[in-house]
Amino acid sequence: MNLITGDLAFIPLGGTGEIGLNLNVYRCDGKLLAIDCGIGFGGNDNPEAEVMVPDPAWLAQRSDQLLGLVITHAHEDHLGAVAHLWPQLRCPVYAGPFAASVLRRKLGEANLAHKVPLHTIPLGGQFQLGPYDMTFLRVTHSVPEAQSLAIRTPYGTIVHTGDWKLDADPLIGEPTDVEAFARLGREGVLAMVCDSTNALVEGHSGSEADVRRNMAALVRQLKGRIAVTCFATNVARVESIAMAAEAAGRRVALFGRSLRNAEASARECGYLKGVGPFISEDEADDLPDDQLLIICTGSQGEQRSAMSKIAADVHPRISLGEGDTVIFSSRMIPGNERAVLRMQDELTRGGCRVMTADDHMVHVSGHPARDELKKLYALVKPRYAVPVHGEWRHLQEHASLAREMGSTPILVEDGDVLRFAPLSGNEAPDVVEGVPVGRLAIDGDRLLPLDGGVLGARRKMLFNGVVVASLAVDQSGRVIGMPQVSAPGLFEMTDLEPGQIAADLARSVTELPANLKREDDGLREAARAALRKAVSRRLRKRPTVEVHLLRV
Repeated sequence: MNLITGDLAFIPLGGTGEIGLNLNVYRCDGKLLAIDCGIGFGGNDNPEAEVMVPDPAWLAQRSDQLLGLVITHAHEDHLGAVAHLWPQLRCPVYAGPFAASVLRRKLGEANLAHKVPLHTIPLGGQFQLGPYDMTFLRVTHSVPEAQSLAIRTPYGTIVHTGDWKLDADPLIGEPTDVEAFARLGREGVLAMVCDSTNALVEGHSGSEADVRRNMAALVRQLKGRIAVTCFATNVARVESIAMAAEAAGRRVALFGRSLRNAEASARECGYLKGVGPFISEDEADDLPDDQLLIICTGSQGEQRSAMSKIAADVHPRISLGEGDTVIFSSRMIPGNERAVLRMQDELTRGGCRVMTADDHMVHVSGHPARDELKKLYALVKPRYAVPVHGEWRHLQEHASLAREMGSTPILVEDGDVLRFAPLSGNEAPDVVEGVPVGRLAIDGDRLLPLDGGVLGARRKMLFNGVVVASLAVDQSGRVIGMPQVSAPGLFEMTDLEPGQIAADLARSVTELPANLKREDDGLREAARAALRKAVSRRLRKRPTVEVHLLRV
């Protein structure tokens, strides 16, 4: 076998070994191609960060080699980070019609609509970027127009599945193009980079049509107000809920900006034709309880979502209580369990009946279970299998399944550089190096490193608290009056400890050497050390401490 002098590699920067934060890179002959750019949730492991994005630093440093960013579908964990990270990447973006419509609205909110070169590729379309000859492959998922990618390179074809499932009756859009995958299998596929989310789940993921039938029967028998929460871009689910409501004589209102944006994109792309206009939030509260159904954002317990505000009884336009029903038409994304369960508990405490997929047929997954994975491997017959989009246990189980189906699995995680070419003799693809990866937290308009100083301090304050002292001294450093000590979250208003800590601080500063007390920076640092020591004696904790020094 002749030596291949070119270069082909797969480099996941997010979404491999974790759920969400999808950002994948291919390198071919020195040219880079990015696929998907999504967000993730902080969850229990990162309570200081509600929403995170993958750190694009390695890719941004090579933006001159980046030919484009391709979006497989319109879910937040695949396109939600584009508006945040594009200013660093500054490359063309390619997406199908629905994903492009959703993304266009997001870019408009970020004042990037006229800056990002966004190209809409027809469903099943073909386009070329440098050495990458790409074809979109139609798949079903819990969002319209999800697509896989066949990436033909001089060194072989790679199938990048994105998120997918097999559903003979997806309700919106056409079923997965099984024949297109079979053709690729006959042509020969070097590797398949494939969704692992449900690799632990036996059988089949289920059909969206089953949810529609069960939702209609369920809504028909309920009294009082009904609220259903689901993913905003699951247009087939929104349509099923709306149809069930209309059949039961109820009007439908959407609560949440992302739902309204998804509706606008769906209607723009020709979907929701069988559903009448939704009523406004203001109109909803005026309807009799038995005539109203609301669809809400917030199925993952997001703090600022409509469902979270309703559960906490702080929503300005709608409230739920005794005799009302809330249906969670979704699954909990790993890491969000505590937030979702807390929200469900608040709703139950308020008198609502809570229904979930654990006890009613109100949700099916958008990801392939084991039978579907086996069928795709039988069609595509990839030489190598690269499990992605899952935590480590999902990746390992997927690898075992791929091996059973005759493919050679290769396990990678974020930051690995998996080289497919050049190879010689009996060489197999392997991880040859690593690149830096990480996570950034979205903090207003800022992106902050998860392991950086700001979030590190916030994490420390979250668990250990913060103590702030205000200290006035004269020009010689003599303490004037009594320092003021504030320690929210550590002491009650009536506790004596803040006063005792203030007295300890004044005494310690008074005892400092005279030359140190005349220099602001040295005095402030010495006062901070004294404050830390005084707090530690009383709390046996190490909170963040700060001293405000005023010299008069």
